[in-house]
Amino acid sequence: MTTWNWTVLRAGPLLLDGGSMFGVVPRVVWTRTIEPDDKNRIALSHNCVLLESSEDDAELGRPRRVLVEAGTGDKLDPKMSKIFGLDGTTIESALVAHGVDPAEIDHAIVSHLHFDHAGGLTRRTRDGETPDWTAGPGQASGDCNEVKLTFPNAEIIVQHREWNDAMANTAVMTRTYYRDHLEPLMEPLPGGGTRLRLLDSPVPFPHAMIPKRDASPDGTLEDRTTEVLPGLHAFLVPGHTWGQQAIAWDDPEGHRVVFTPDVLPSAWHLGAAYSLAYDVEPYTSMLSKRWFLADAAERDWTLVLDHEPGNPVRRVSEDGHGWYTLEEVDPGA
Repeated sequence: MTTWNWTVLRAGPLLLDGGSMFGVVPRVVWTRTIEPDDKNRIALSHNCVLLESSEDDAELGRPRRVLVEAGTGDKLDPKMSKIFGLDGTTIESALVAHGVDPAEIDHAIVSHLHFDHAGGLTRRTRDGETPDWTAGPGQASGDCNEVKLTFPNAEIIVQHREWNDAMANTAVMTRTYYRDHLEPLMEPLPGGGTRLRLLDSPVPFPHAMIPKRDASPDGTLEDRTTEVLPGLHAFLVPGHTWGQQAIAWDDPEGHRVVFTPDVLPSAWHLGAAYSLAYDVEPYTSMLSKRWFLADAAERDWTLVLDHEPGNPVRRVSEDGHGWYTLEEVDPGA
């Protein structure tokens, strides 16, 4: 069985409106655990994971490298960068600081295609570079019209439903699926192969069904899981978007590790009703959180939370009262 060494990479801070991040939960409740700034923003993080196969790949002659999540990147203009509290750190700079050339990323997987998760798949063109893609009118996310692919040799992996919704801009927000981090992904790989791989993982509940609050998906999680690479899997966790996916792998110590998308962006979002105002279906998010946490506790998963500003590595256990608790885990353990 293929196992993967993994490292959490921080692709910079992120400030988002506290009310939007806690949806229907009143401010008087959520401020008991997190204090917003004078603009009502809470401090979050762009958390990404670098995976390296525990053995050298026969084709590459080195470990195969997979990046999970890409953060916002550097393409927003100064005004928007200030609003979101960006400090210039990107997934590219985080990789370089870790000693990895972005050109040596073989696959990049994103949980979904909102700008704060997939914007870093492309970057600003620098002096002397030829752009990989040039924005047309209204297509740029900021003041940058010419972009480069951040990981020029990487296959990009996302759910088919998420790609279709992103291209159609099917979202609660009007500006989150930007063309400058979508259309460049349709450029071929240097060898001429297809850069974009679209997955079709089975849904937890049939689309026409409205499950009860305590309903569990039919069948097992394995029935709904897609093998992306040997020992690396994806499964749908809908609600924030319909095509949002979690990524799971086994590490050499025998732990099942799951990169957790915006169904549980931080430890503050553990409560069932703590969904985001950005969710396309908050009720579905609540259902997804319930079965996701149940599986995490039963299967002893190690979770990596995508926006947790503290230690993002957690384990889940039952609290004895019908819900769950999160325990911090040493990422090196």
